[in-house]
Amino acid sequence: MSSPDQETPAAPSFGDLGLPQPLLAALTEVGYETPSPIQAATIPALLSGRDVLGTAQTGTGKTAAFALPVLSHLDLKLARPQALVLAPTRELAIQVAEAFQRYAVQMPGFQVLPIYGGQGYGPQLHALRRGVHVVVGTPGRIIDHLERGSLDLSALRALVLDEADEMLRMGFIDDVEAVLQKTPPQRQVALFSATMPPPIRRIAQTYLRDPVEVTIAAKTTTSANIRQRYWFVSGLHKLDALTRILEAEPYDAMIVFARTKAATEELANKLQARGVAAAAINGDMQQQQRERTIQQLKDGRLDVLVATDVAARGLDVERISHVLNYDIPYDTESYVHRIGRTGRAGRSGEAILFVTPREKGMLRAIERATRQPIEEMRLPTVQAVNDRRVARFFERIGGALQAGGLEEYRALVDRYVAEHEVAAEDVAAALARLLQGDVPLLLEARDEPAPRERPAREPRAFEERPRRGRDDGEFEPRPPRAPKPPREAPQPGMETYRVEVGHVHGVKPGNIVGAIANEAGLEARYIGRIDIHEDHSILDLPAGMPPEIMGVLQKAWVVGQQLRISRWDGSHAPSPNAPPARGRFRPTGTRPAPRGPKPHRKGPPRPRS
Repeated sequence: MSSPDQETPAAPSFGDLGLPQPLLAALTEVGYETPSPIQAATIPALLSGRDVLGTAQTGTGKTAAFALPVLSHLDLKLARPQALVLAPTRELAIQVAEAFQRYAVQMPGFQVLPIYGGQGYGPQLHALRRGVHVVVGTPGRIIDHLERGSLDLSALRALVLDEADEMLRMGFIDDVEAVLQKTPPQRQVALFSATMPPPIRRIAQTYLRDPVEVTIAAKTTTSANIRQRYWFVSGLHKLDALTRILEAEPYDAMIVFARTKAATEELANKLQARGVAAAAINGDMQQQQRERTIQQLKDGRLDVLVATDVAARGLDVERISHVLNYDIPYDTESYVHRIGRTGRAGRSGEAILFVTPREKGMLRAIERATRQPIEEMRLPTVQAVNDRRVARFFERIGGALQAGGLEEYRALVDRYVAEHEVAAEDVAAALARLLQGDVPLLLEARDEPAPRERPAREPRAFEERPRRGRDDGEFEPRPPRAPKPPREAPQPGMETYRVEVGHVHGVKPGNIVGAIANEAGLEARYIGRIDIHEDHSILDLPAGMPPEIMGVLQKAWVVGQQLRISRWDGSHAPSPNAPPARGRFRPTGTRPAPRGPKPHRKGPPRPRS
């Protein structure tokens, strides 16, 4: 296994792979400079019309490996689905659809549609009627549209199965086969999977024709002396978060990685405007200018270098104590290479990663590939930033006092005090204000990032706010729900649990099934009966759930609520160790209409992605 410092042989360029010019222009625009190994191996095979069986981990760049050939073969004048991508989760479906849109920026008229459960059918049906070229969807919702007759695959040219082993693990493999059987026999198939269990291998043997097999071994190891942290950038702008880290995080020198050449220049200029000694390096720089910039970093005349992946290759500067991923990399190998710029030669280093809510999947992929957890960091508080600003301000004053030569200025201050009858302290404060300039010395408390959860609302009684019906007669407070019949004992091998989401949160059984299946890695068929009550739900799960899985489920979210799962003791009182409800909680008695008792389920719910 190669280390992150080891130089790899020169890779082919995207232009060598046979891609059309509009796609090459889009790749340049998004900052792709050289193809990853899976892209270099897969793109030529798919462009030539061959089926592909790829074994590769998430984060190796396989989305571009199949999206670019698909886009190359599209007929934009034909507004019918010509390519279908099956993905295991809605998050991945959205991510893949966004990637298609990004690569097709130079293809006017291109339309891609993500289709997944949990979203209304109306927008999806409207888009399908209007016409799309590529559909990216989860198996369950794709099957629904096929059964409705709203998805026409008669013009399909390519089918991609992304993360096939994950679809197997989540119980969707029967739906995957059902989709395969409804596609035209001459379509091209690309199947990607991190592992090749027997069911996936059987599908490949059944539905792929003489495929080119591509296996990409993960070359992702990170140094143990690099501390890795991430920050969820939600609500607080990336630039503000970076500025605060630069002000409060002790560092010697830092590399900030941006995704595109243009972004490096823009970010470096913004940091310079905020008083940071920053500069950009990217592929557009001449070698002489690049070497001069790096020498400035070594000499301490620069503190922050904003770089693209390619521009930072081979960079070894002892001063670099921090690497900050301003834009998350598209693949895990790039991440390993990036953070390898610090923590070299046995020194310790710090790596910080900015993650937007839609990039959580990539964060998990990096953790799996590197086999190291990345801890969530706390953004420095306003008080911490202000303390550092004041300390630096005092250092500047102290430096001027030590330098001496103040006699002339002291005489001017004395003269101003005498002529204008003001206190010497006021004159000193005015001079300090001039020294600081237009940038405020201290942050205000309102610059603190807002908390992510909303507090629970106070209960509102019906008698305080009566509602009127259409005949202007007042409604009486609604009666309580009819009690559910006693719950039967779980089947052998199952245990009963309680989760703190119910009717008042708008939860449905499918929401709970999806949350547990996604977060715990538990196939939906192993989730037993679910009874939804007013403010909680009761369900059966396999006995002996591992503590680490229960810990994950404690923090899992569904319909804006945390599950906060606990063993059920047969009562309907709130769980004693459950924290107060947060998010979209409405107290019991505030729903406008009663529901009757819910009949018992017969068997586990059918998984629908």
